[in-house]
Amino acid sequence: MKLSGNTIFITGGGSGIGRGLAEALHQRGNKVIISGRRRGHLDEVVAANPGMAAIELDMTDPASIARAAAQLIKDHPDVNVLINNAGIMLPDTAAGRIDDALLVSTVTTNLLGPIRMTSALIDHLKTKDDAVVAYTSSVLAFVPLAPTAVYSSTKAALHSYILSQRFLLRDTKVRVLEIAPPWVRTDLMNSREAEQAMPLDAFIDETMAVLGTDADEILVEGAKQFRGNPGPGEHEFVNGFNAQMAAVFGG
Repeated sequence: MKLSGNTIFITGGGSGIGRGLAEALHQRGNKVIISGRRRGHLDEVVAANPGMAAIELDMTDPASIARAAAQLIKDHPDVNVLINNAGIMLPDTAAGRIDDALLVSTVTTNLLGPIRMTSALIDHLKTKDDAVVAYTSSVLAFVPLAPTAVYSSTKAALHSYILSQRFLLRDTKVRVLEIAPPWVRTDLMNSREAEQAMPLDAFIDETMAVLGTDADEILVEGAKQFRGNPGPGEHEFVNGFNAQMAAVFGG
């Protein structure tokens, strides 16, 4: 991906990985527009990064997505990069009764949201040079974390969708990228102080280095063993990983 001279729209840009990517790309000479539900978070990021812009967006609401897409194209017609980063992660109980509100909210935010967002912008992006659609998935798309089975499932489904979309757009101007983070110190699952998680700044630095290459999958070094796991012997790794993480999350 070209790392400068773009106009970039990032969902979930008010905190965590989204904010980290937004600030790193802003510093490299891109016009960056962030979005999210929490106006206060957006205002804080914009104030700290003069020249950045923000659009309120609820990824669970198709009407909000349509409005945001229309506003984005009207106010920033040069937009050529979409980074679908917004997501939620909550513990669930796959061994028992799943809370339906959690199920619907997670699937709607993590899977339907980015599909709808891309759908709203794809025809515009097809007309732009150096166009990119990127998705923040997770290493849990490949090695699920049992206490967050619904979250892990949405990321696995998103990975599958990315593969299909990349194939279907192969003869267009649009590249489709997948950013698959390992455990990173963010607000997800209260991980800001988690010693086992990768520091956010280190993740952003390593991700930006890979993002600037021709790679379709943006993997930091700590994510590669997870990405390489699926296959006939995947259960051993999955079970071992979850046994190790049970001490952290329970289950």
